[in-house]
Amino acid sequence: MNTKVFAKNEVVFREGELGKTFYEITEGTAGVYLHYGKADQQKLADMKPGQYFGEMAIIEVWPRSATVVAEEELRAIELTSEDLNFFFNEQPDRIKALMNQLGDRLRQLTKDYDDVNAFIREKQEAGAQQKEGFLSRLKKYKEVRDYAAKLGAVTVEDKARDDFGEDAAKAVLPVKYYNAGEIIFREGDESVFMYQIHGGSVSIFVNYGTSEETKLTTLYTNAFFGEMGIVSNDKRSATAVVAENETVLEAIRAEDLETLFKANPMKVEMILGHLANRLRRLTADYLGLCWTAAK
Repeated sequence: MNTKVFAKNEVVFREGELGKTFYEITEGTAGVYLHYGKADQQKLADMKPGQYFGEMAIIEVWPRSATVVAEEELRAIELTSEDLNFFFNEQPDRIKALMNQLGDRLRQLTKDYDDVNAFIREKQEAGAQQKEGFLSRLKKYKEVRDYAAKLGAVTVEDKARDDFGEDAAKAVLPVKYYNAGEIIFREGDESVFMYQIHGGSVSIFVNYGTSEETKLTTLYTNAFFGEMGIVSNDKRSATAVVAENETVLEAIRAEDLETLFKANPMKVEMILGHLANRLRRLTADYLGLCWTAAK
C-alpha cells in the first residue's frame, strides 16, 4: 500500500485498461467518465474522500469500465489484489465500507434501470412527445451497446471455484435446513441477512402469491442472495422461496463479516465478487435497455 498524488485533470486510469490496483481517496475529488475525451463523453459520478474506486478490476479481474480523472489535486491510497487481505485484516471495518459502496451503486443503478423501464412502457403506451429531453439523453448510450455485450455472464460461483477451489464456499456460520415451499423472506420485508446456499435450491419471485407472480431465477449450491439486506436498509425487492427439500442455508449479517474474514478470507472475497458480478451484469442490462429505449 502506498499513497499516490495526482495533479488536477490527471487521468488515474482509462476505460478498457486492465487494472491491477484500486484506490481509497484521502484528499480531493475524482470524476468518473464514460468515453472520456470523446464527443460523447459522459460524467457518471463524483468520488470524494473515504470512497473507493477501481475495485471492480481487482475483485473480478475485469477491464476498467470507466476513466477516472482528478478534479483537483487528488491523494489516494493505492492497493493491489495482494494488499486486499492485509488491508482487511488490519482494518476489518473496511470490508463493510467497501460492500456498502457496492451496495449504494447497485441501489442507484437499480433505480435508473427502473426509470428506463418506466420510460419504455410510457413510450409504448402513449408516445414520448413529452419526454424528448430524456430520449435525447438516452441516445448517448447507443454507442456503448458493444461494451455492454462484452460484460459477459461469468458468475462469482464459477470464479470462486476456479480461483480458490471448494474451500472458498465452506460454511463458517451455523447452517439451517429448509423444506420446499418455505419462505426465507417476502417482498417488502425488512431484513439484515444475506444467505449462501450450501445444498438444494432457492427460487426468487416478484409479486409472489398473486396473479402477477413471476419467477426471476432459481439459485443453487454456493450462490448468494439477499445481499442488500446487509448493505442497506431497503426493503426486500423480491420473495425468496425454498425450491426443494433439505435445502441448506447459511445466514450472514453485517456484523459477521469480520468473523467470516478471520475464519475464511476467501469467503469474503466471494461475497465481494458476488456484489461486483451483480453490479456488472446489471450495468450490462441497463445499458442494453437504454439502447432499446433510444431506438
